Amino acid sequence: MFDYSIIGGGIVGLSVAYALQQKQPEARIQIIEKESEVACHQTGNNSGVIHSGIYYKPGSFKARFAKAGSESMRKFCLEHDLAIDICGKVIVATEEKELEHLHALYQRGLDNGLHVQLLTKEELVDIEPHVNGIAGIRVPTAGIVNYKQVSETLATLFIRAGGTLTLAEEVRSIKEHHDQVIVQTDQKTYYTQYVINCAGLHSDRIANLAGYHLDMKIIPFRGEYYKLKPEKRYLVNHLIYPVPDPNFPFLGVHFTRMINGEVDAGPNAVLSFKREGYKKTDLNVKDLAETLGYRGFWKIASKYMQKGMEEMRRSYSKKLFVASLQKLIPAVKEDDLIPASSGVRAQGLTVNGELVDDFHIVTGKRSLHVCNAPSPAATAALEIGKEVSKRMERLAQVKVL
Repeated sequence: MFDYSIIGGGIVGLSVAYALQQKQPEARIQIIEKESEVACHQTGNNSGVIHSGIYYKPGSFKARFAKAGSESMRKFCLEHDLAIDICGKVIVATEEKELEHLHALYQRGLDNGLHVQLLTKEELVDIEPHVNGIAGIRVPTAGIVNYKQVSETLATLFIRAGGTLTLAEEVRSIKEHHDQVIVQTDQKTYYTQYVINCAGLHSDRIANLAGYHLDMKIIPFRGEYYKLKPEKRYLVNHLIYPVPDPNFPFLGVHFTRMINGEVDAGPNAVLSFKREGYKKTDLNVKDLAETLGYRGFWKIASKYMQKGMEEMRRSYSKKLFVASLQKLIPAVKEDDLIPASSGVRAQGLTVNGELVDDFHIVTGKRSLHVCNAPSPAATAALEIGKEVSKRMERLAQVKVL
């Protein structure tokens, strides 16, 4: 019998385990992961950015947890001798029409308690000489790390503290009873006091298995990247982002320095035909049928039809992809880019066609379900872990009463 069974061995699930062990060192904790190692999906296929929280609504979980998480992630990496670089970010306005949104973003950064700096064209060019910009924002607390390495360290600490890491088992059934939860995988049956769902791309399905039918569904969006050839990496000093289009819910293509010295360019945002579909050719009939059969998908598709088509065209045209990048750095040419690996974002979508804008945690009878944790979840993971640990304490107290 376990005290807690955590479903999902990505950075969020591992951070929840870490927080629980910090607060309850005697607790019997299990992580169940369907892959043969941790951090195989969103965690292991992202840009490695430590986000500042500048984009998010003041007071939201994303804003608060990203700000606190950037600091707790930095401290964790330093404590465990993990490579980290707080290189900073610049957000660049390339046209006059973007200045209003740039200044609104600057104000949001101030509202979120961030140290941000408005840059004139001259100040921007001084720190990013190859950028085509008329103004910008510098966010010094943004950085880069390898979240796969962070996750592997969390897994090592978890096991060392007595935790049970169950790999290569997929959860098939969850039955909540008044005194325990029975979790059936494709191999074994486990008995536990509480279940914590951190299943990322499958979090809605795990919630459904436990009997909780949400007013949202996970829709997978693939982000495709290129890499700058080594001889062109000098073009990028910081993380370089555009001013987000207020009429589109994604950030747009940008340049990301990686902790291994590489520079990624991207991503676009296209519908994935498989929840774990990292290639254009990946297709899962069940996953696609769920998406296409969901009323909320067609509502958002009609709302962003033009933008969505632009993203699709860019997915199949390197020339168009490069043209988007050249708005930020005109010196980038097609020959400067080589294909890089893609990632898939687990984005919650309501039946009304609205993207779930914040982290979304659902409380059950003997379970908690982290049902919407896309970017900046990796940055915020340690803070999400603390929040889930607090909620589990409250849930346990209710059960005792």
